[in-house]
Amino acid sequence: MTSTTNTSASGPAAADEDDATKASPKQLVLRVAIIATMGALAFGYDTGVISGALPFMTQSPDEGGLGLNPFTEGLVASSLIFGAAFGSLFAGHLADKYGRLTALKGLAILFMIGALGSALAPGISIMVVMRFILGLAVGGASAIVPMFIAEMAGPSRRARLVSQNELMIVTGQLVAYVSNALLAHFAHTPDVWRYMLAIAVIPAALLWVGMHFVPTSPRWLASKGRMDEAREVLKKIRSSKKQVEKEMKEIVEQNEAERADASWASIWGEPWVRRLLLIGIGLGFVIQLTGVNAFMYFTPIILKSTGLGTNAALTATIGNGVASVLATLIGIWLVGRHGRRPMLMTGLSFVILAQVLLCCVLTLMPQSLLQSYLALACILMFLLFMQTFISPVYWLLMSELFPSHLRGVLTGTAVCFQWLFNAAVAFLFPLTLAGFGSYTFLLFAGVNVISLIFVATCVPETRGKSLEQIEKHMEEKFTPDEEEPVKA
Repeated sequence: MTSTTNTSASGPAAADEDDATKASPKQLVLRVAIIATMGALAFGYDTGVISGALPFMTQSPDEGGLGLNPFTEGLVASSLIFGAAFGSLFAGHLADKYGRLTALKGLAILFMIGALGSALAPGISIMVVMRFILGLAVGGASAIVPMFIAEMAGPSRRARLVSQNELMIVTGQLVAYVSNALLAHFAHTPDVWRYMLAIAVIPAALLWVGMHFVPTSPRWLASKGRMDEAREVLKKIRSSKKQVEKEMKEIVEQNEAERADASWASIWGEPWVRRLLLIGIGLGFVIQLTGVNAFMYFTPIILKSTGLGTNAALTATIGNGVASVLATLIGIWLVGRHGRRPMLMTGLSFVILAQVLLCCVLTLMPQSLLQSYLALACILMFLLFMQTFISPVYWLLMSELFPSHLRGVLTGTAVCFQWLFNAAVAFLFPLTLAGFGSYTFLLFAGVNVISLIFVATCVPETRGKSLEQIEKHMEEKFTPDEEEPVKA
């Protein structure tokens, strides 16, 4: 990639920049983070709402449901996640080719189509298709939003701003839990689940409108040789000329040093890039095999097994959302002060403990209100450490680990595998719970011991470095000793 300039002020990128009204650099970057994370809010709502909709969808068609059984229940829950796997994979390519803003605008339209389609679905097959379409948008947003924010934020603010993506995800889930409980209590209609699903249109519309009021990524512009436009965007989002020139120098040098296209051949041809991709995939395994989304999707069903009624279980699930939001706020504060690896290892240790305790509560105690409260306490303990120490760090690492010329395709691929692991958990959990009962949580604990070993031995530390410094460090760290990093 050469550093040829393009002084033309025409085109979508220039239009996006012109639409960004005058604001201080900090205000503009914060605006970018807030608007972009409308995609994360939609992501969170769409993944959280199904926990409240499923109990009503399992009722017979005569009672307003879809007549779901354990198999179709897992299919409906996992169809969104399989869609998210494809969405994250292809969105990364589209974001590299057409830009982050264009890709996010397209995803907002998919969000709206999927939300309305699932709310109006007349049967299981249409529901699965619509949830898959919705998943395409969810997956695309999960890959692009953190990457976009990381490229806009400076090194000192990157951890905090990217972590807001996770905050919006759990906020969306909390909104879903609250609206589920309120609708279940006040909307005395058999098809209340349709109203639950339809609300997802709102954050999707906010994302589409908001994307017209933020500038595009300077790093994406630079990757296309549009250096003058990249510099103009940096002037708007950095507080001093010195910062602009320093960052622009790093971007130009990195572009000149890059010698590969965003293709599978370039990925597998460079050992250090291949190693980073495998680490990214491994982190997706770590975050999903904690079982977090088994709790997010199926907590009402777990609590109903202890004797709680449907409405009481839905109300109790609000605790999941509240705990997740509070924990994420703590996590945002911690992630700027502590390394990525120590946070992951701390979180996994307490997640393992919470799952062992939950297994003991469900196995050793008789069905009672006390068992319900203790089971909920174990779930909340799990979510507290999951959302404080693990989830924010995962999304932050997905925005940091990969080199700029391959960031879209590598982030999309790694997040794609994360969604595939998510889908496997969502599909298999109801069947596993039916077959193994509470020992399912002991199985999760065993897998998380393996994840803890992986993090301790394989995951690099990225704290305190610019994206270009991280890239240089990773190339030096993971290039075999007998090979010198190739310079242009």
